[in-house]
Amino acid sequence: MGSIRRRSSLAVPAALALVLAACGDGGGTDGGGAGGGGDAAVQSLQIIVPADPGGGWDQTGRAMQQVLQDEELVSDAQVVNVGGAGGTVGLAQLATETNPDTLMVMGYVMVGAIETNQAQTTLEDVTPIARLTDEPLVVVAPAERPYEDVTDLIDDIRQNGQGVAVTGGSAGGADHILAAQLLTESGVPAEDVAGTLNYIPYSGGGESLAALLGNNVNAGISGVGEYAEQVEAGALKALAVSGAERSPALPDVPTLGEQGIDLVLTNWRGVVAPGSVDDAQAEALTTLVTDMHDTEAWSAVLEQNNWGDAFLAGPEFAEFLSQETEETRETLRTIGLVQ
Repeated sequence: MGSIRRRSSLAVPAALALVLAACGDGGGTDGGGAGGGGDAAVQSLQIIVPADPGGGWDQTGRAMQQVLQDEELVSDAQVVNVGGAGGTVGLAQLATETNPDTLMVMGYVMVGAIETNQAQTTLEDVTPIARLTDEPLVVVAPAERPYEDVTDLIDDIRQNGQGVAVTGGSAGGADHILAAQLLTESGVPAEDVAGTLNYIPYSGGGESLAALLGNNVNAGISGVGEYAEQVEAGALKALAVSGAERSPALPDVPTLGEQGIDLVLTNWRGVVAPGSVDDAQAEALTTLVTDMHDTEAWSAVLEQNNWGDAFLAGPEFAEFLSQETEETRETLRTIGLVQ
């Protein structure tokens, strides 16, 4: 069974590679002051959140705002919400942004949304800065269902196909992709996945939770935070988490790997900058985010929200984005959402 731990050797597209030089030549950011110092240092930051208030991207943007200001890494940080189409509306706005001191929160969901929405603006049009956090998904079932572990669920899907309903977030998102990869990793041929998997998408976690609590579906997939309370209350049973390690929020729930499934998928979040920034500006933003990451205040944010520390900056993040794009596109083809 093949691993999907994202270690392919795909080339980094030229536009994604803009940040390579930014992290290698020293730019113009030497000196003191907020955000790394020098004339290129970031003093006032705009944070675009490509979603409505209240969700994970918004929580990330506002946590950044608070830490950056409290730690005096910038004099001012403003959050601007631009919701719509899985983040692609905000992505299009970022592509035309003229203020170089701008970061946009984004993540795994956006990678898929670009493909499924056939967005004209892609991640090749922005400058990768850093990956910040990740959160595993959890596979759950209503308490009344007979599944004892995730392999019971997979066996049921393989035997009964469309008769087994799995719910989660939007079509093509992390939840949908995990459901498909659970089947391919268990031996279902890629060409059979679309006809085997009965995935019922909802725009929000509340709707999928209602379907689960009403025992209207066989199973559900979402971020650990969405379902943890109902698991602890006994209304849902957790079958597996999708991270490399168990989640602190559900420490008794085994990983997929512990159940013999060589699959790790986390819903990561990071930040990108306008594609128009020059090398020194990209370096100043990367330095600023790195300095934020290194504070005790940011560590406290991670612990409070049960977010994993997935920090990856500069060229490593650019390469990671390139790999995620290729592998997500391949999975979406398997699901039948893109050609």
